[in-house]
Formats: sequence, structure tokens, C-alpha cells
Amino acid sequence: MTRFAILTLGVALGPAMTLAADSKEKFQLIDVAQLEALQRDSRVPVTLLDANDPEFREKNGVIPGAKLLSSFDGYDLKKELPAAKDAPLVFYCSNKL
Repeated sequence: MTRFAILTLGVALGPAMTLAADSKEKFQLIDVAQLEALQRDSRVPVTLLDANDPEFREKNGVIPGAKLLSSFDGYDLKKELPAAKDAPLVFYCSNKL
């Protein structure tokens, strides 16, 4: 996972789960260590979604277990995201400037 040096991780949290006890945010930027902690916590499975373009994936690979979105700039929410509206989601993408 450390192969992605320039990476943005964002987690969209369902109403039943937060990263910090006092957090009321539904979206947070997280780092790799926080992602690893979320993945180790078996109480609520996290869906990891790769929002990178095909060129980036080919060059750098993907995080194991990540679901590849069909397009980095548009995708069918009903087909590609979990049906459970309260499921925690982690999106990641490269930070191309």
C-alpha cells in the first residue's frame, strides 16, 4: 500500500459509524494508517473504491481488495456502490496536478 506516495483517501461514513467518537462529519480525509485500521476492524466492513484513471492504475497498480470504479469521473451509483446506504466507503485517487 505504500506504493501510492501521492494518494488521497476519503471515507464516506454511514450514520452508524464515525472514525472519531466526537466526529459528526460524513466525509473525512484519512491516511494509510487509518485505512489499515478500518480494514482490520471486522465489526463494520469497509468498501474500498479505486477512483483512478486506467493510465494511473496501469502504471501504479491498485490497493489489494479495492473495487475498480468503471470511470474515474462518472459511474453508476446503483451498480457500483453497495446497496446499504449506511455502509462505510473509502474512495482513493491519485493527486495529479
